[in-house]
Amino acid sequence: MRSPTAASGGPALPPLPVALAGALALATVMGIGRFAYTPLLPRMQDALGWSIAQAGDVATANFIGYLFGALLAGRLASRATRAHWLVGALVLSAVTSAAGAVAWSFAGWLAIRFVAGAVAALGVVLGTTLVLDHLAQSARPGLVSLYFSGVGVGIVVSVVLIEAARHFGQSVFAQWAVLGVTAGACVAWALRVLLRLPNLRPTRPATAAAPRGLMTRELQRVIAAYGLLGFGYVITATFLVAMARQLDSAVWLEPVSWIVVGATAAPSVPLVQGLAARYGSFPVMRAAFIVEAVGVLLAAYGDGATAVLVGAACLGATFLSITSLVLGAARALGGAQADGVVGWMTAAFGFGQLIGPALAGRLATVDSSFGPPSTLAATALVLAALLVPRGNLRRPV
Repeated sequence: MRSPTAASGGPALPPLPVALAGALALATVMGIGRFAYTPLLPRMQDALGWSIAQAGDVATANFIGYLFGALLAGRLASRATRAHWLVGALVLSAVTSAAGAVAWSFAGWLAIRFVAGAVAALGVVLGTTLVLDHLAQSARPGLVSLYFSGVGVGIVVSVVLIEAARHFGQSVFAQWAVLGVTAGACVAWALRVLLRLPNLRPTRPATAAAPRGLMTRELQRVIAAYGLLGFGYVITATFLVAMARQLDSAVWLEPVSWIVVGATAAPSVPLVQGLAARYGSFPVMRAAFIVEAVGVLLAAYGDGATAVLVGAACLGATFLSITSLVLGAARALGGAQADGVVGWMTAAFGFGQLIGPALAGRLATVDSSFGPPSTLAATALVLAALLVPRGNLRRPV
């Protein structure tokens, strides 16, 4: 899908505000809508009396929603109505964050997190196709890094708001309310720009998947590796703060560990994109998978705050940057059907992460440790590194 251009031949909207609006959209659906659950989880367990297994089940409901949303987004990504679906996803994401302020029942949380996951996937896939199309038309691919930084910035802002509310004696439910208001403000600003993006019907028939000729072996391996990333990152991403709580330094380590994830995620994309431009996307992708595997093991088995923080840094520095490389590969290898390929890649990621939290919660309950599920996660990440194609992909995002 191509955006209409101004008389000069360039895009009608300047690329910088579009990248910023896209970053705010990612901050809403991912940084707040999906990942605020991690720093709030220990306090939610205290307030609602959840076991680790129940906490994992609520996370799994979110990931079922994410898989559902990704499959739906794969069908919508090339349609003329995709911008309308993106608007609905952003608004619903802010609503689900705010709904945390009034949800007390386990069933209610299952429903909220399911919807939050579905709209997060819609926001990622549809927002990425719209924003990256516009940046490609603008010949400003460097702004892709700014767009993806929204996830890390959203994580950091959410932790700061949570800790500020807690400092003033607010309950975990009030903390969700603060996040909901913040998400609403982000959506309001983002939509002022995103609603002005041109949205013409594509010149080729829309499809949910790449044609058989385009689904090359190289692309299949990248999709499989991204699915393994979903399983490999999600256990640490869901339970990192719970892991920190088990240590003597939990009072300060809980918030700081998640801030480290966001603070390393935000600058990781431009750094990794620069490395990929020099060495090729696939070699850098393989290295990032290995670094993340090390971080997962450090967070689970490390003795002390330093190990948890290094593990958090490894997680933050890789999960988002790998995503940017994978989505770039989808657009480079998917040809005319790149938008549909992005949807299927996101679905593979959603399927991988679907298994992690419920399995980790039960294994941790039995073993009183996050070690065994984290070992499985690290193994999945190593397998993902082995699946990454051996050649060098040097095409721009």
